Formats: sequence, structure tokens, C-alpha cells
Amino acid sequence: MIAVAESVKKSGAQFLRGGAFKPRTSPYSFQGLHADGIKLLLEAKKVTGLPIVTEIMSELHIDLFSDVDVIQVGARNMQNFQLLKELGHSKKPILLKRGLANTIEELLMSAEYIMSGGNSNIILCERGIRTFENMTRNTLDISAVPVLKRISHLPIIIDPSHATGKTYLVEPLVKAAIAAGADGVMIETHNDPKNALCDGAQSLDLDQFAQVMATVKKRVAFEGKALS
Repeated sequence: MIAVAESVKKSGAQFLRGGAFKPRTSPYSFQGLHADGIKLLLEAKKVTGLPIVTEIMSELHIDLFSDVDVIQVGARNMQNFQLLKELGHSKKPILLKRGLANTIEELLMSAEYIMSGGNSNIILCERGIRTFENMTRNTLDISAVPVLKRISHLPIIIDPSHATGKTYLVEPLVKAAIAAGADGVMIETHNDPKNALCDGAQSLDLDQFAQVMATVKKRVAFEGKALS
């Protein structure tokens, strides 16, 4: 974890996200390391200074997240209203992912559940929606970025890794996210993707991540010049 954190920081990453709790379709799949996973993230934060982001699955776990910088609500919990209400009482930033089959309006209503409790520190995440297409894991709704920019004041980021499930699609969709006006991207990265316990097929290795980040920096610089 520390080795990955040091590498991605060197490449330009601003946050370190890891799934201590992992909601999986199969109950027999790797479920994460839970509290021990959070400890590993905190060790990496101590060494690198990177703020950490990790997913919460139940309001019963909130105390475990006291030292987490950003709490993620995953796609499967976007409409876990009791959890959203509890997070509304938190002062921590919440990364709210769009559900697999939810509309943009439903995503914003879930954000309202959090804000109605007093917490307006919310980051929206478009991570792909389920369609009839089977060439990708999900279908990335890039149009969600300009739509949300028009009707909401909340920042919006793109997750091309979970959206497509394929590493070769990450870089072109990162470029699309920047062009569409996204405020950030979430990129799955692993030091040894072939032997990852989950999501290896969508994870960039450290060299690939560095290459994508180099492209991001050039693209952002170009967009900035074009706008000025």
C-alpha cells in the first residue's frame, strides 16, 4: 500500500483511495480487510501525506472512519437513505457515486439527503450505468458532467475504471472527462494487477498510471490555454 501510494503521488495523484470494505456481487468474493484495511491506508497517509478516501457500507461503521479524510458512498448504497442521513451529520467530505441504474435526478436527491442533515461537502461521481451494451462493464455517461455542471453547484468527478472494466479505455475516457469539464478522475491502480484479489482487469499498473497522468497534465494545460 505504501509503495503504491508513494508511486501515484510522484505521478501527481492528490488522494489515495482504497476499499477497506468492498461490496461484492458474490458473498464468496474478497470482501476487503475492513478495519485493518483502514489502518493500512492511514499508514500510507502518514508516510506520503496523501488524504485517504474509502467506502462506507453501513452507518454502524461510522466510528471506524474518524480518521478518514473523504468517505465514499458506493453505487450500491447511493439510495441507502439511512446511511445518507447519518452522513448528513458528519462534517467530512462525502464522495457520492451514481448508482448502476439511477438517473441524474436521483443522484442529486441522494445528495440532498446528505445536505438536509447539514453536510454540504459532497463530491459527485459518475461511474457508469448499466445498459444493454456488453463490450464494457458499464456505459460511462459522459453527458452527466455538463448536465450536472448546469443544474448543480457540486463538483463532479469521473471513474473510468469501474465504468468500463478495461484498462485500455481508461486514458481515452480520462481525456473525455477533462474535455467535458470534470473536476477530477478516479483511476484504479495496482502494483501487480494480474494478481489483484479483485478488479485487476480494470487496474492500471504503476507505469501505466504515470503515463495517463502525464497525458492529463498536458491535456489540462492545453485546455487552460484554449480557454484563456
